[in-house]
Amino acid sequence: MDVKLPQLGEGVDSAVVVGVLVKEGDTVAKDQPLLELESEKAIATLPSPGAGVVTKLHVKQGDKVTVGQILVTLGHAAGAGAPAPQPAPAAPAAALAAPELEDAAVAAPEPEPQVEPESVVAVAEPAEEAVPPRVAAPVAPPSIRKLALELGIDLTRVRGTGPGGRIGMADLRAYIQRLQKAAEKPKPAPAKPAPTAPAQIDFAKWGPVSRQPLTPLRQVIARRMLENWTSIPHVTQFDEADLTVVNQLRAKYDPVYKQRGARLTPTVFLIKAVAAMLRKYPVFNSSLDEARQELVLKQYVHIGIAVDTEHGLIVPVLRDADKKTMLELALELEQLVQRTRERKVSGDELKGGTFTISNQGAIGSAHFTPIINKPEVAILGVGRGALKPVVRDGKIELRQMLPLALSYDHRVIDGGMAARFMVDLVKAIEQFEEQNLSV
Repeated sequence: MDVKLPQLGEGVDSAVVVGVLVKEGDTVAKDQPLLELESEKAIATLPSPGAGVVTKLHVKQGDKVTVGQILVTLGHAAGAGAPAPQPAPAAPAAALAAPELEDAAVAAPEPEPQVEPESVVAVAEPAEEAVPPRVAAPVAPPSIRKLALELGIDLTRVRGTGPGGRIGMADLRAYIQRLQKAAEKPKPAPAKPAPTAPAQIDFAKWGPVSRQPLTPLRQVIARRMLENWTSIPHVTQFDEADLTVVNQLRAKYDPVYKQRGARLTPTVFLIKAVAAMLRKYPVFNSSLDEARQELVLKQYVHIGIAVDTEHGLIVPVLRDADKKTMLELALELEQLVQRTRERKVSGDELKGGTFTISNQGAIGSAHFTPIINKPEVAILGVGRGALKPVVRDGKIELRQMLPLALSYDHRVIDGGMAARFMVDLVKAIEQFEEQNLSV
């Protein structure tokens, strides 16, 4: 039995083998994991479609495989009867599918049509040849030969309809008309030249270098970032929020949350505040359907959380954030981040986001301009909170200020709306309601 790579999801037709869990000669049970495959930003196992013995491993760790490729061959276990033929395993497509960031993966371009040589296309007609085959000795009266000479017509190309193939005036006229019709036909566009690869720079001539292949995840990130940046007109709105109230509430409720197995981080407050803003300003929770020229207003709030991992940036989605309590958000966020860093999130958990939060505060960064996660229309970048002198009630005080950066799609959102969103978000953070923290 040959175990082949199944369809991984819409637009996803390849994966990379990141783990081989069996070896040749192993006896495996039905649904036992055989391989670990990385597709886009998700890693999932490929289960065995039936019991048997691994007789051949066709791949090794690091191999790139495509849909339909044979990965493992299974034989009959000792003493077992011949198993009934089974189709290729219906692997968990959702687990292997690419996240919606990802566009989806780009389908392979169709090959260019083969274009016939222009000289043939210009004269060939399906029903009647414009230029008939040459004849060895055309039969024509002197008057026709003289006219053909004056017009530059090769009589060996003219089909004669008279006795013995004799060429008359009507034959000459018909030949000229066929040439005119052929000349009036639109000529197909010449085949597009194959794109030329960019010139390779020999960096080694200036000093020692080493090369490191891009991981599948980094290739996905690069493709998505380029697509997002070039297809969306970005504008970024900056502001700061006073964390005094948030810090007071964290100090008061963090021990209570720890007893429930949760950590009350600033990100939890941000998620709660952003979810409320997305309900108040639904355009920020939308997507632009460019084909239909329609705005898709989503009735759900699924917030993507950008997670910095050793493999690269991954954005799992925290669903129904507006319906969850602070305790539920804290518990789910910690579990989601942990599984993401361990590369245990499924493809489905990377899809369906409506808005993204990218918090670089723990790293120590301040202001930055985040790139929108298409097909979303906005993203909030959060920097490191820092003590700054601010004026409160006419007095200068030291307050911990949180830098915020809201990038938005200017095709969908105007500057005035973005400013109102940011002003109300800052207010929601600075006047965070204590009742949200009850457990």
